[in-house]
Amino acid sequence: EVQLVESGGGSVQAGGSLRLSCTVSGFAADDVHMGWYRQAPGKRCELLATINNAGVTYYPDSMKGRFTISQDHAKNTVYLQMHSLKPEDTANYYCAIDGRVISGSCGDLGYWGQGTQVTVSS
Repeated sequence: EVQLVESGGGSVQAGGSLRLSCTVSGFAADDVHMGWYRQAPGKRCELLATINNAGVTYYPDSMKGRFTISQDHAKNTVYLQMHSLKPEDTANYYCAIDGRVISGSCGDLGYWGQGTQVTVSS
């Protein structure tokens, strides 16, 4: 069974930093994309960053600068380092394997974790 478990969320003041972790089990493939997404109440699921097995990263233009995705193959873990957090970053953060957003909600296609909540106060 494929499992993705996110951790590292919590409450932080604006300007602070958090590092999210996503540990994967039960999945092995040569060419996949791991991604971080987020969804705030009433908003569409938003792609934050992806990384493939070779370490090639992708960030949407709107996400460049404050977030960094990385991975540790030995630990089967993908990280999202977030800096200079803002109240508008408040959301539930998800990791996914080959994730696709179709309906606007996180979890449409691919393998997804349950999410970890990040709350940024002003």
